[in-house]
Amino acid sequence: MKRYYLTTPIYYVNAAPHIGHTYTTMVAETVARWKRMQGYDVVLTTGTDEHGQKIERAAKAVNKTPQEFTDLIAGEFATAWDRLSIRIDRFMRTTDPRHEKKVKELFQACLANGYVYKGSYTGQYCVSCELYVNDAKPGDPCPDCGRPTETVTEENYYFKLSAFQERLLALYEQQPDFVQPESRRNEVISFVKSGLTDLSISRTTIKWGIPVPDDDKHVFYVWFDALTTYMSAVEGEDRWPADLHLIGKEIVRFHAIYWPAFLMAAGWPLPKRIFAHGFLLFDNDKMSKSKGNLVRPLPILEVIGAEPLRYYLLREVVFGQDGNFSYDAVIARYNADLANGLGNLVARTLSMIRQYRDGKVPVSAGSPEIAGEARKAIAAYRDGMEVLQFSRALEALWSLLSLLDRSIVQYAPWKLIKDAAPEAQEKLNTILYSAAEVIRIATALLGPVLPQSTAKIWAQLGMPEALESVTLDSLEWGQLAGGQAVGEGSPVFPRIEAGPAVEKMFELEAQEKARQDALVGKAPAAAPRSDIAPLAETITIDDFGKVDLRVGLVLSADRVKGSDKLLHLKVDLGEDKPRSIVAGIAGAYAPEQVLGRKVVIVANLQPRKLRGLESQGMIVAASLEGGSPVLAGFLEDVPVGARLK
Repeated sequence: MKRYYLTTPIYYVNAAPHIGHTYTTMVAETVARWKRMQGYDVVLTTGTDEHGQKIERAAKAVNKTPQEFTDLIAGEFATAWDRLSIRIDRFMRTTDPRHEKKVKELFQACLANGYVYKGSYTGQYCVSCELYVNDAKPGDPCPDCGRPTETVTEENYYFKLSAFQERLLALYEQQPDFVQPESRRNEVISFVKSGLTDLSISRTTIKWGIPVPDDDKHVFYVWFDALTTYMSAVEGEDRWPADLHLIGKEIVRFHAIYWPAFLMAAGWPLPKRIFAHGFLLFDNDKMSKSKGNLVRPLPILEVIGAEPLRYYLLREVVFGQDGNFSYDAVIARYNADLANGLGNLVARTLSMIRQYRDGKVPVSAGSPEIAGEARKAIAAYRDGMEVLQFSRALEALWSLLSLLDRSIVQYAPWKLIKDAAPEAQEKLNTILYSAAEVIRIATALLGPVLPQSTAKIWAQLGMPEALESVTLDSLEWGQLAGGQAVGEGSPVFPRIEAGPAVEKMFELEAQEKARQDALVGKAPAAAPRSDIAPLAETITIDDFGKVDLRVGLVLSADRVKGSDKLLHLKVDLGEDKPRSIVAGIAGAYAPEQVLGRKVVIVANLQPRKLRGLESQGMIVAASLEGGSPVLAGFLEDVPVGARLK
């Protein structure tokens, strides 16, 4: 049997998984399933990168040993992939003894071939990125993360990266698809042509790492260690070289330059292909821990399930380019394509076959027009998947489903059933068979994308063989047997009400963030300390009754141009349309920090203009003397529009 080996990046364990990790891993598992559909024996590897000074410090912050800390976070990754129904064949941790053995073998091969030497270095080092920062002065910020650098002097082992400039350029020239997409390939070529300097591959200031053979005061540096995971994960299985490394574009240099150079130096085979996808943005802003706008996958799983998320990521984002993620868009895509599209089409078709043909697929060759479009869709879908253009493949398939929808309307089976003429009944057979056959083909093709949902549809069609047994080469028009009994159709993609679903995801995201922050010892932000202002004069209950306080959900937040204190909020109070609120909280809250948050609004305040914007109420916050405002909130789930009494 043909073999296929692919990998995700080896994820760093400084935090639990977020939507970026999920994106790459879901894509990789989709590719693995697609290759299995082509008859390949596939292995998918992922894992965790667990060494380095940053991990030492993170473990200390939560009073754990580095091993205890990495066990905890590596477990978060394994649990997330299991809950998201992502099948992982090999999960390799860099703390695994099998991995340590392979790293040492790589080092000894490079050393024996004359590509490693010992030297020393004094310079600025970023602990967060685990990188030396060339030309930086003491205290200068790291250009990648902005955190202050530290002055480090230490003895290192160096890898002669400078010796591989011409060999790497020859590789990119002779194998144009080694780095993809083309924009990443061009970046890599430009970097290599600008000149390569030798690379430090060990540290003496770090203790948490794999010791260098015969020199225990040194431990291997992150990239020489982590990259070797791709080999250690399948050691002894005759799987190397990898057919595909799937990575994010921010680590393309390490994979497309350092990694092949290490392997060349050792005399070991190179991976066949590296594909670096773009960033996943949140509401068109780059996600980062420092911005506090990371999105985590498990809250989405709880509300809509794993497969609608996978479908959205593959359909919405052009793989290789930056893509945008938003809760609203996920729900919109789910309702349009899955609930109202595929799900509704399946339910209608099965219902008509049960009502009009006693639950059996009619004997027919189907519509020649629909058959022709189905063959085109199979070819277009296959072509798109082969070059990792998932959105293009899915678009081709949904065009076929749309054609079928229009054809059902044109044929009008509900009218044909009332016409006893043979021609009318033959027409009815034609459209019912065509609809069932398109659903069969679409279900088979969608198996790698929606494995659990398609298995349900496959069973409802009454297919005798297992969906996993369908191979791409055998998928042709006309294979659905006439007379086959269909099952009872139950909704595979029930429609989701957008507002409550989005609100729930925001709430669960806040809870998951708090849980993950606690894992790494990050305490909740405390309210600023200050003298308490004196109480205002007493009022009567009637005075208080005049103030209408309502629970609102922040739908959007933007800075007010020309002001460093004001945010312009759109707040849902359960009315026909959101309220416009201008609030003086910009000094304490970034816009993304209040998105999805439930707040208290004075709802019956006379509207007024601030910086040309109408404010239709006032947000309630604790106003500490000399400190920043702290928004009022709730511990329990309170519905939007509820009045405070």
